[in-house]
Amino acid sequence: MSELLFLAHRIPYPPNKGDKIRAWHLLEHLARRHRVHLGAFVDDPDDWRHADKLREVCASVHLTGVDPRRGKLRALTGLFTGEPLTLPFYRDADMQRWVDARLTDGVDRVLAYSSAMARFVMGRPGLRRIMDFVDIDSDKWRQYAPTKTWPLSWLYRREGERLLAWERRVAAEFDASLFVSAAEAADFRLLAPESAGKVGYFHNGVDADYFSPERAYANPYPAGSRAVVFTGAMDYWPNVDAVLWFAAEVFPALRAARPELLFVIVGGKPAAEVRALAAQEGVRVTGRVEDVRPWVAHAAAVVAPLRIARGIQNKVLEGMAMARTVVATPQALEGIDAAPDQEILLAADKAAMVAAVLRAIDHASLGDAARAKVLRDFDWAANLARVDELLER
Repeated sequence: MSELLFLAHRIPYPPNKGDKIRAWHLLEHLARRHRVHLGAFVDDPDDWRHADKLREVCASVHLTGVDPRRGKLRALTGLFTGEPLTLPFYRDADMQRWVDARLTDGVDRVLAYSSAMARFVMGRPGLRRIMDFVDIDSDKWRQYAPTKTWPLSWLYRREGERLLAWERRVAAEFDASLFVSAAEAADFRLLAPESAGKVGYFHNGVDADYFSPERAYANPYPAGSRAVVFTGAMDYWPNVDAVLWFAAEVFPALRAARPELLFVIVGGKPAAEVRALAAQEGVRVTGRVEDVRPWVAHAAAVVAPLRIARGIQNKVLEGMAMARTVVATPQALEGIDAAPDQEILLAADKAAMVAAVLRAIDHASLGDAARAKVLRDFDWAANLARVDELLER
């Protein structure tokens, strides 16, 4: 078996949020074919207890803790160096020494997960280096900027510009760059035309057996209620923005038409403004739950009202895999290519979202078609074969 260095900005296990889901399945897949040496950062103290799970899979594991508050202070040095703030956030001499030692030992293949991790292997042309950008992170910052007031609007706009320059530099130097969808890859080719011939993609997948509607799940909702559910990491701004907009603009009209309806927000680390939504009649904020499946299985509809998004939304795929009717904005549907009104309900504005959710909870049942779409197009093993091909060239 060949030796492979896998670098991730966040510990890939447990796979309980979008970036970690993709990273874990990628790592697990590659570990069947290579001796994997994993270097990753840990930003949640609770995740340290999963280190042994990773050691079962990998030949070696190096984890470095990162304090988000200290990281943000360190990131501000980028204002003086001209770097995107993302890079000094993950600057770490100990990680660099560990990476250098693995390369000295003869590791000659690298998979970097997220652009920040490329810094540890830049200027190493003798390596076979694959970059999984996942999404165009620079464009997320560009999208964030108009939603904030100065000085954050300026800071986010700057981050988008500087991070795009870094992404282009990485793509030019690495042997291949991958994204989460054909649409995301096409967008990056336009932004980095000098590297267009080395840009590709592989879709996320869904563990369709785990997210199966056939299992019996206890109903977590109060008797006599019907729930519209949103799932996701609730300290992530696009998710925060989505539920704030839905609660303020959409849910009051839904509640007026269906008084028994609940809007349930399921996900860990809810931001203060998300927690405050629990004071609104009919809104529930659960925080972290051990198993998201019962909340999805017993929901009248799954909503993904994202206004800021890049790449594929796992929350949409998981809802479809559970054979629920999903109501999504065009932004949340990017890269999934589900057929509107056949496999998913699409809603581009407030009025359309109200109408689509009412349709979903009253009589639209697209669940079987939605699950069939997932089984057909979002199988992890089939999608990850593209990475194998690139590493072996």
